[in-house]
Amino acid sequence: MSPTQTSNAALNTDASQLQEMGVPRGADGETEKAMGTKNNEVVTPMKAGRSKTIDKQSLDYVWRTGLAGGLAGCAAKTVVAPLDRVKILFQASNPQFAKYTGSWFGVVTAMRDINQQDGLRGLYRGHSATLLRIFPYAAIKFLAYEQIRSVLIKDKSQETSIRRLVSGSLAGITSVFFTYPLEVIRVRLAFETRKDARSSLSSICKRIYNEHPPPPAHAISHSAAAVANSSGNNSLPLRAAASTLASTGTALQAVHPRSGLANFYRGFSPTLCGMLPYAGVSFLTHDTVGDWFRRPSIAQYTTIPRTNSSSSSVSHSRAPLRTPYELISGALAGLVSQTVSYPLEVIRRRMQVGGAVGDGHRLGMGETARRIWTEKGAKGFWVGLTIGYAKVVPMVAVSFWVYERGKLALGI
Repeated sequence: MSPTQTSNAALNTDASQLQEMGVPRGADGETEKAMGTKNNEVVTPMKAGRSKTIDKQSLDYVWRTGLAGGLAGCAAKTVVAPLDRVKILFQASNPQFAKYTGSWFGVVTAMRDINQQDGLRGLYRGHSATLLRIFPYAAIKFLAYEQIRSVLIKDKSQETSIRRLVSGSLAGITSVFFTYPLEVIRVRLAFETRKDARSSLSSICKRIYNEHPPPPAHAISHSAAAVANSSGNNSLPLRAAASTLASTGTALQAVHPRSGLANFYRGFSPTLCGMLPYAGVSFLTHDTVGDWFRRPSIAQYTTIPRTNSSSSSVSHSRAPLRTPYELISGALAGLVSQTVSYPLEVIRRRMQVGGAVGDGHRLGMGETARRIWTEKGAKGFWVGLTIGYAKVVPMVAVSFWVYERGKLALGI
């Protein structure tokens, strides 16, 4: 066999292997060569014998990924903003809307009442803060996932479920750490329902910053009063002790912090705990369902055929899915991830609005969980789950679809 025949036989073998992996042929009949490349690099097919390599760590790839992710998050949140407003009111046990919880009719009635009272703007209350938060949040999440994935999954042999889960979880934690204060502001804006107590974004920020738990001086003052009452008029040492306790209480009250940035991180602990399964399971489910749809037996019906123009601009490690199948992948990702993480989300919401109800006492994660259990039992951890599904399923579906189409449009 001549050297030329040997080379052609090797190429045909590579092409057959790639087709079995779900990589379609280009319009010119030649299979796009992706063998031997790592996930932190994308090989762009050019004319015969030439290719362009895009480094995933390059600034160009980073900003394009971030832009696609940010736009995906904004589009998804805008679609479900009215449902999100009602869900927050249910989760945080807003007194005015507690009567509506527990049924789909209650969700519809709550949305109708908000619309009658405040109009369409009422259903989108807090949405400006949502967009302000979601763009950097989604941009960082998708960008972090691509970068972490490129480190943990360097080639096809490392494409395991646990690595996908860890990549998604770390991406979610990274994004929420940088954008959590904006989430607290958004929840507080959405929690308000009184027309005569409408707050601006700046006033909400000031209020959250200046909120403080009851100072420990109260307990000391009560102790001092008890000592004074029990001492009567016959015990000078006890009266002196009571005076000392009162002075100490006054001093502690003076130095006790009444404000701080820590207030913008209320509910951060359950958020981190919830983000581990939520983001991890979301990316894992989306990628796994995408693999099912890319199986060679059905790939011709579920994936987008490549053309000369698309093949000459970028080569993807996985063929892009058609719109219905991309939306199904995202919807299932939202359904599974929401189910896994919902109890922690309820705890987080209650902690976030802690300064807006009661005495402003800053509740810990365990204390919040006990209060929910005392008030409503196990059902309290699943309040609003139905509306949660109605919100998260389309939101995640739209998010992944816009992100994947954004990557195609931006040539990455």
